Amino acid sequence: MFSNSPERRDIASKAQLDSLMEAAGDAVFRLNEKGEILFASNRAIELIGPEANLAGQPLTAIAPDPDQAALRGAISQALAMRVPSRVNMRMKTPASALWVELQITAYSTVQGEVELLAVGRDISGQHATEERLRHMATHDALTGLANRSLLSDRLRMAIAQARRTDTGFAVVALDLDGFKKVNDALGHAVGDVLLRVAAARLSEAIRAVDTLARVGGDEFVAVLPGAATEAEIQAIARRMIAAMQLPFDIQGHALYVGTSIGAAIFPDHGDSEVKLLAHADTAMYRAKETGKARCVIYDQHKFTQPEHDVSMEAAMFQAVRDGEFLLHYQPIVDARTRRIMGFEALMRWVSPDKGLVPPAQFIPMAESNGLINLLGAWVLKAACVQLKRFEEVAGRPLYVSVNVSPRQFRNDQFIDIMDEAIQLSGLRGEQLLLEITEGILMSDPEHAETLLTAMVERNVRIAIDDFGTGYSSLAYLKRFPIAALKIDREFIKDLPGSLKDAAICNVVLSLASHLNLSTVAEGVESEEQLEFLADNGCALVQGFLTGAPLLPENVIALLSDESRREAPSLAAQ
Repeated sequence: MFSNSPERRDIASKAQLDSLMEAAGDAVFRLNEKGEILFASNRAIELIGPEANLAGQPLTAIAPDPDQAALRGAISQALAMRVPSRVNMRMKTPASALWVELQITAYSTVQGEVELLAVGRDISGQHATEERLRHMATHDALTGLANRSLLSDRLRMAIAQARRTDTGFAVVALDLDGFKKVNDALGHAVGDVLLRVAAARLSEAIRAVDTLARVGGDEFVAVLPGAATEAEIQAIARRMIAAMQLPFDIQGHALYVGTSIGAAIFPDHGDSEVKLLAHADTAMYRAKETGKARCVIYDQHKFTQPEHDVSMEAAMFQAVRDGEFLLHYQPIVDARTRRIMGFEALMRWVSPDKGLVPPAQFIPMAESNGLINLLGAWVLKAACVQLKRFEEVAGRPLYVSVNVSPRQFRNDQFIDIMDEAIQLSGLRGEQLLLEITEGILMSDPEHAETLLTAMVERNVRIAIDDFGTGYSSLAYLKRFPIAALKIDREFIKDLPGSLKDAAICNVVLSLASHLNLSTVAEGVESEEQLEFLADNGCALVQGFLTGAPLLPENVIALLSDESRREAPSLAAQ
C-alpha cells in the first residue's frame, strides 16, 4: 500500500498519508517518533471503539499487556533499521482481542520529522486455524487431553524446573479397571464416550498446575509438579480414585469402572523421562495385582531385580538412550531343502562396559521395569522394515518371527504398534509371525481371544513358543487361532537317542498335522536331529546347524550366496 522507497518517504505529506489511511480497509495509525498515535483511520477507530480516545496515546495502548513488549520491539526496530518490521499481536476491541499482523514503517516527512506508519491486517481467521492445528498436534482427539508429544514436553520442563530449584515432582500412570469388558460388551462407541467422561472426571480431580495426558487406549499419565512426598501424591490419587468410583451413565447403561494408579518421584525413582514413565507404569501394574482402586508408589527394592542388579538396570536405561540394543536374525529353514524361509528377530544388548549382555539377564528386567514395551515396539518395527530389505536381496517372499512378552500383550497399544510396523515396512500381514507363550494365553483368555482375533483379521500369524513347557491344557489349540507350534529345544537336544524326547516330538508333530498347524523345531545342532525331524514331518527348523543368529549385513551376504546357488537350477528349468 505504501511505497518504501527513499524518494517516496522524503516527499510524503501528512495530508496525503491521512487520505490514504482513510481509504484503507485496514486499521492504520500514524505515529510520532515516540510511538504515540497522531492519527488513526476510521477502520482503526471502528475496531477499537470511538470512546478509546486514541490521539496522543502510545500505540502499545491498543495491545494487551503480554503483547506490548513485542510491539515496542517492532517500533524500535523500524526506527533503528529504517526497514519495515512486522509483529503478530492481539489488538484490544470492545468485544474481544482481535489478532492482527502489524507492519510498522519509519519515514521522513517533508518537514524533516521522523514518523511511523502502522498498518494492521486482520489475521484472526488464520490465527484460529493455526491454533487449531497446534492443538491437534499436541492433544488427544478423543478426550482433548494432552497427547504423548505434549506430555513429553511437559515432563522435560518439569525435570528442568526441578533441577533448577532442587525440588521433586511426581509422575503417575493409571488405567481404567474393567474398561475392556465394557468395550467388548457394548462396543467402541460406548467405550469412547466412557473415555471422554472419565477424562473429564480425572481432569477435575487434579490440580490446575498438573498435566493429564491420554497415552493410548484407557491409559493415562499425569505430571504433578511439586508433589514430591507420598502424602501429597496419595491425596491427589485418592481424589482421582474417588472420581472414578461413581457410576457412569452412558447411553442408558449404568457402568462401573475404577482406576489403578502407580507413581514415581523425581529424582528418587528416576532422573529421566524414560525411567519415570517406566517406573510409574511398573507401580501401576503392582496396584492392579494387589487389589486395584489404589495408588502404589514405586519402590526399587520391591519392584526390580535384587539389589546387586540395580546398577544393571540403570545401565539398561542408559543403553536405551544411547542405542546400544540391536537385532540379530536367525535363519528358519525348510527341514528338507534347507532353503531359508524366514528369520527370527533376536534382541541383543552390546554394552561398551559389559560387552554382550545375555538376553536371559536383561529381558526379565525389561519386563519388570516396563522398558519391554518400548524395546518391543522398536523390535517389531525394525524387524519388519529389515525383512523388506532381505526380500529385495533374496528376490522372493520371506517372513519374520518376533517374540511378544506378557507385558506387551497386555498393552492396549499393541495392535496399533503392529499396524504401524506393517504399514511402515510394506509387508503383508502373513509375513509376520508373532511368538507368544502358553502362559500368556491362559492368564487372561478373554483378552487373548480378542487380541488374537484382531491379529488374524490382519492375516498376522501366531505361533506358540516353547510348546509343551508351560500349561498342560490343550484346549487353547481349539479355542485360539494358532498358526504354528515351536518345539522347544529341551525336546530336541537329546534326539534321536532319547526315546522320551522322540515320543514327545512325534506326538507334537502328529497333533500339528491333524490340526493343520505348521511346526518349527528350535535348537537343531546336529545332522541326526535334522534328519529325525524331517522324516517325522517337521516343516521348519532353526539352530546353529542351519544358521546362527546374524547381523543384517551377514544375512544379506547369506541370501546373496543362496540366490547365486539357486540361479543355475532355475535357469535349467
